[in-house]
Amino acid sequence: MATGKLFIGRKVRDLRLANTATQGQFAERLGISTSYLNQIENNQRPVSATVLLALAEKFRMDITDLASGEVDRLLSALTEALTDPLFEGYAPSLQELKLVTQNAPGLAHALIACHQAYRRNSEQLAGVDDTLGRGSGTTETTPYEEVRDFFHFVDNYIHDIDIMAETLAAELDIGDGDNAIALTGYLDKHFGVRVARGAPGSEALRRFDPKTRVLTINPFAPAPTRDFQIALQIAQLHGWREIDRIAGEAGFRTEEAHEICRTGLQNYFAGALLLPYRAFLTAARDLRHDIELLAARFGTSLEQVCHRLSTLQRPGLKGVPVFFARIDRAGNITKRHSAAKLQFARFGAACPLWNAHQAFETPGRIIRQLAETPDGVRYLCLAMQVTKGSGGFRAAQPTYALALGCEISYADAFVYADDLDITNRAAFEPIGISCRICERPNCASRAVPPFKRKLVVDHNLREATPYRLV
Repeated sequence: MATGKLFIGRKVRDLRLANTATQGQFAERLGISTSYLNQIENNQRPVSATVLLALAEKFRMDITDLASGEVDRLLSALTEALTDPLFEGYAPSLQELKLVTQNAPGLAHALIACHQAYRRNSEQLAGVDDTLGRGSGTTETTPYEEVRDFFHFVDNYIHDIDIMAETLAAELDIGDGDNAIALTGYLDKHFGVRVARGAPGSEALRRFDPKTRVLTINPFAPAPTRDFQIALQIAQLHGWREIDRIAGEAGFRTEEAHEICRTGLQNYFAGALLLPYRAFLTAARDLRHDIELLAARFGTSLEQVCHRLSTLQRPGLKGVPVFFARIDRAGNITKRHSAAKLQFARFGAACPLWNAHQAFETPGRIIRQLAETPDGVRYLCLAMQVTKGSGGFRAAQPTYALALGCEISYADAFVYADDLDITNRAAFEPIGISCRICERPNCASRAVPPFKRKLVVDHNLREATPYRLV
């Protein structure tokens, strides 16, 4: 597969400004002309290998930070927004969209936020009933969506929290013994918190009483869940300053979003504590991303392992870029992140041809799929069903499908690809992102027509769909 040209004008410009150098001074140190540097900074020319090495050698630019994940995420979100009929008559080329996301990411974010507000307002108007006039009428991003976008656009990696959790994990020898003993001992010694078993009948996974300093854990929850809840309590007591700082600097519009983000950061700390970065990355490579063996190695759940794999984006020490999602039986994506080119739709359901939906039909198995998206990128996709709950006949047992995968160029790093014919293009099944933005012309599984395409209905012909796209 051919390697794409590297346009990193904004990064080069930021690096030059950080070194308080003029274009002439910076170009001279790189050994190139000022006009060439100007073209690089404006993304009119790609950066050459020679210039890339000079940037790394003379300005300590970390080449591993030049992955296109950030641009891919923003490009996907902007492309989806512009497919709305609101923009009928305007069809920007891919090159135009790349110029915007690379040179003016702030403008792209602003347009996406405006489109979100427009969609919510439209949905409110469509659902108007006898309560007309008594609603809030707000078109602002919901707190949940605002926090979701915060994690999405920082690549689902929070460096300062990750380092703090990893340091503490090394102090407690997490992963090398009984995690529960190490975690409860730390809470008792450093914070005077005693961990107790919850009473029968209680559905709460965790309850902390600040006055008595007692942390009550549901005894019927699986061991990985109990460990995670104890680790989350440590996040609240040990990492609260850093968590509050990061949430505060995010600039959320509401206190509700701020608190949701704090919860997300606490969960991030807990996951990073139980699966410390370097040890987990090394194990993932050694075990070739066998998620069942990784879960057994660290005493965690499959979901915790899959989620952690999606956060391995530390500068200079990145893991394989994967996508990860959790989907309920109704098709709602309740967790999503992608460091790969595949980006999940922000609105609507996922493609029905994706193997994630089949996981509910084959519990207890990891399903594999070779898939290709309309842009020609091919993937190794894994899916499995998991059931969550605290046990008992009357206890709720929500069931989800976990989806994990990577671009096919990384498939050799996964044990699941060993007996698959990844060189045979015919072995790859066509999938999309979402029907509303998928351009495949004759898909029997299409739920709705794509935006930005006209429909032609021939009453004398019936194919996979009752219309043709033009």
